[in-house]
Amino acid sequence: MMFDKQARQKLAAFFLAFALAACASTAEQQHRPAPQAHDAMATAANPHAVAAAQEMLREGGSAVDAAIAAEMVLGLVEPQSSGIGGGGFLLFYNAADESIVGYDGRERAPAGATPTMFLTPNGEPMQFMDAQASGRSIGAPSLVAMLKLAHDEHGRLPWARLFEPAIRLADNGFEVSPRLARMIALAGERGRLRADFQARSYFFDADGAPRPVGYLLRNRAYGDTLRAIAAQGPSALSEGPIAEAIVAAARRNPRGGTLMLSDLRAVQPRRVEPVCGAYRVYRVCSMGPPSSGSAVVQILGLYERARPRPVGAADIDDWSAFLWASRVAFADRDHYVADDRFAPVPTQQMVAPAYLDQRAQLIELQHAPPAIVEPGKPAGQDLFDRWGRVNSNDSGTTHLSIVDAWGNAVAMTATVESVFGSQRMAAGFFLNNQLTDFAFQPTLNGKPVANAVEPGKAPRSSMSPTIITNRDGDLELVIGSPGSSAIIGYVSRATIGILDWNMPVADALAMANATARTSTVNIEEQRLPAGIAAALRQRGWELRDTTGLEESGLHAIRVTPNGLEGGADPRREGIVGRVAASELQAAPAH
Repeated sequence: MMFDKQARQKLAAFFLAFALAACASTAEQQHRPAPQAHDAMATAANPHAVAAAQEMLREGGSAVDAAIAAEMVLGLVEPQSSGIGGGGFLLFYNAADESIVGYDGRERAPAGATPTMFLTPNGEPMQFMDAQASGRSIGAPSLVAMLKLAHDEHGRLPWARLFEPAIRLADNGFEVSPRLARMIALAGERGRLRADFQARSYFFDADGAPRPVGYLLRNRAYGDTLRAIAAQGPSALSEGPIAEAIVAAARRNPRGGTLMLSDLRAVQPRRVEPVCGAYRVYRVCSMGPPSSGSAVVQILGLYERARPRPVGAADIDDWSAFLWASRVAFADRDHYVADDRFAPVPTQQMVAPAYLDQRAQLIELQHAPPAIVEPGKPAGQDLFDRWGRVNSNDSGTTHLSIVDAWGNAVAMTATVESVFGSQRMAAGFFLNNQLTDFAFQPTLNGKPVANAVEPGKAPRSSMSPTIITNRDGDLELVIGSPGSSAIIGYVSRATIGILDWNMPVADALAMANATARTSTVNIEEQRLPAGIAAALRQRGWELRDTTGLEESGLHAIRVTPNGLEGGADPRREGIVGRVAASELQAAPAH
């Protein structure tokens, strides 16, 4: 194509102007000041874990970096709750674009799993302890693969650096905490912890006595495993000697399972959209299937409709509304929630405003609900009729909440399911018993159960890490808890206490827990305001006092006009750790 002289001059001028504009834009980007750093905060279930998170945050690490370092320590000092032999869910809030993304690290059933694997020869469900302390309960561990995926996308520090605090503790030793000592003694008496050679030699002396509080416990095998993961990434758990040790422990008799190396290699964590819904002037986001964040969103939405103007923790109508909302939300959760890759889950329909309006009409604050609250029909009659309903639990769990210096946040809940998981160790860590979160009975009244066992399927979970923003997308609250199916109630009740009842974070976490999954409400009566328990009974609620028995481990961080406000559940051993902006070292580039 030919151009005359005038055209060539115009074209040259255009390209010159374009180049100058591009250079100016690049220069502007190069000289644009970095986002101002603010105080950072971490709260988790053990002081050693919080210290590891603070170490990463001081070095300019992201919330994801700090979460990984903290969880590697938790797997050592709190092995009854979580670890690299288990799984978890992570929510990440990106302050730069105000987006929230979820990471699914739930374990998967091996290829050899069958719907009847937890039934006895006569067709009856196995005793839970027999199912738990067995190879049949062990799913392919997915936590490390999930954390690597999150780090690839949001980490600032080198992957190997994140393992150093846990490796130091494993090699040099840590003192057995009161809670760990209690769990060792309890599992030694009631469980089969002594039946595993590694667990017995690690937790008990030559005479069979459990390690006492203050005993210096070293776990060099765990340190070696962390070194391998630091060097090789998740593949250290799917091939080679550590993977072979996992499979051998899972297949060992009695009650050996079917886990194979191919199941470990098949682990694929997912990046997923969270389930979100409006709550007053906030946007609440939690984990979708196979977890139960939809129930948290439902409870808050139903509570808002029942109490448009809440009074506070001492008000009987506020408590009645919360318990009603819990009963209704649990009915839907127990009926519909499962692994959405295997069963259709009406997640968005369950949190839709019109559906919540409809379900809120059931609530009568002056009276307790009937003994059975039926699930609703968010996706129509066909899906309602498709499933039978069976409950499940997950009790050996931990939660951590972190906000980094740039305002990014992590809410992560991780678990090995029951206390010490399957009570089988491999390469210095405990393997999960996550598959007992499946329904033991694959059918109910002739209908399939949504949460029945299938090869490659993830069991339903109650873990509900939650991040709340205002309507403009600014971070407001990072929260979550362990505690079996009661997690849903713990997180919802604490959120209401913080955002609706205007309680300080620490006070809201310490307030009475109440779980209304069934007609009998588990409630910490001795933590309730005066008169609330009696008033609930007068309205027909059946209460069971669980003071001293609740296993919540709530950890939350709220963003306030005066900075970050954190809280750790006094029922466990967690603390809050702050890192002042002045402590930050030069941060590496993204």
